[in-house]
Amino acid sequence: MKTSASDIRQKVNDYYSTQEAANLTKLICCEILGQSAVDYYLGKDIILSSKAEQELDCILCRLGNFEPIQYIQGEARFLGRVFTVASGVLIPRPETEELVELVLGDIAPDSRILDIGTGSGCIAISLAKELPAARVTGWDISTDALSVAGANNQRLGSEVCFEQRDVLKYVPDETTTGVYDVIVSNPPYVVEAERNGMERNVLDWEPDLALFVPDSDPLLFYRTIATLGINLLRHGGKLYFEINRMFGKEAVMMLHDLNYKNIYLRKDISGNDRFVIAER
Repeated sequence: MKTSASDIRQKVNDYYSTQEAANLTKLICCEILGQSAVDYYLGKDIILSSKAEQELDCILCRLGNFEPIQYIQGEARFLGRVFTVASGVLIPRPETEELVELVLGDIAPDSRILDIGTGSGCIAISLAKELPAARVTGWDISTDALSVAGANNQRLGSEVCFEQRDVLKYVPDETTTGVYDVIVSNPPYVVEAERNGMERNVLDWEPDLALFVPDSDPLLFYRTIATLGINLLRHGGKLYFEINRMFGKEAVMMLHDLNYKNIYLRKDISGNDRFVIAER
């Protein structure tokens, strides 16, 4: 069977915007079907085996159900590395790459780092790979997420210590005082009221557990983590949060009320309030 980029784009256009359909078409042609970039831009036909034809039909069907292409491929790129992803973990976002770059540009290479809500492990593993002398721990409540993070840890050759923790119930004690130099977190921060405006490929497929917080308490995880940080961080240790752009000022005020100092609200590349840094 023969197909072409225009044939594939026409089918994908039924479900996605013009730009997104173009991006998906190129990915399917070049990364999944193995067409060269030159042939793709020249619009050349792709000769498919019967197996490849079945695989393409399956991919297009899954895209028609708004399943994210990262779940279909089973992987997502993050800061130059390929991470395994599955439906039990949040797909890494470009904003989170910015968060990691912010941390890397600011901390000592031998820091003791805790990543809370680690998901696929993309933050923790990226920090561990870039800072070989660091000691990195990742927490998550989800066994599915920890399984994926563990697989990424092994495949990418990092030595992150992953632990199952429910941060909302965790109680520190005297043995945990000042254990970490850095806490970094991209916790759930989408309020329930935002559901109606979300795309189906997120809402129907990515885990609610990693996305949503109650409308009544949008700072739930930030306040919990910051409160834990009073015990877990050494004096002078730092918090790094990725935040909901709507609650930047509130997050800063919350940290001020908890007696953190040198609190900074930073924008992402799109100009949205996205990161908060604070010192213990």
